[in-house]
Amino acid sequence: MRYQGNAYREIITKAVCGKGEKRTTEVHRIHPKHRPSTVLGCWIINHRYEAYKTDEGQIEIRGNFDVNLWYAFDEHRQTEVVLQEVSYCDRITLEELEENIAEDTYDCLAKVVQQPTCIQCTIHENGEEVEVEVEREFVVKLICETNVLVRVESAPTYQVSTESSSQKEGTRSLKVHQKES
Repeated sequence: MRYQGNAYREIITKAVCGKGEKRTTEVHRIHPKHRPSTVLGCWIINHRYEAYKTDEGQIEIRGNFDVNLWYAFDEHRQTEVVLQEVSYCDRITLEELEENIAEDTYDCLAKVVQQPTCIQCTIHENGEEVEVEVEREFVVKLICETNVLVRVESAPTYQVSTESSSQKEGTRSLKVHQKES
């Protein structure tokens, strides 16, 4: 293939065609069976998620996790752990999105930078619920088929010759000379 007088080759390959990242902080309300008097602990487990490309040049991450809340009730005489599943949907705008993307040849990669983590846990002013502040962070990449145009240069040719060495019997030396074009 010739392009402006030079030889070029078109290579079709997969490459990162868009990137983005997002840190999210949300407050979720947990509903225990009993009126809590003190929060004793909170931890998050079983995080699951999937990533999808949207038509608006974004990656959508849909996921869920379990919030385990340990609390005291009955004026600090009893304790209980309540488990509540929380769902979320994060939309991450792709900062470096290429324009010409084949719509059916992409993969969405999402990597958790920070797993959902409880950063604060307080009893709501109504006294019946507990507010759990959760933080998470993702980095996403859109992998697409793309074309790369590379210039083809002719490689220099070499001539190799061997000569016997007179110093030691059975040894040979190599001489490499670049041929004139």
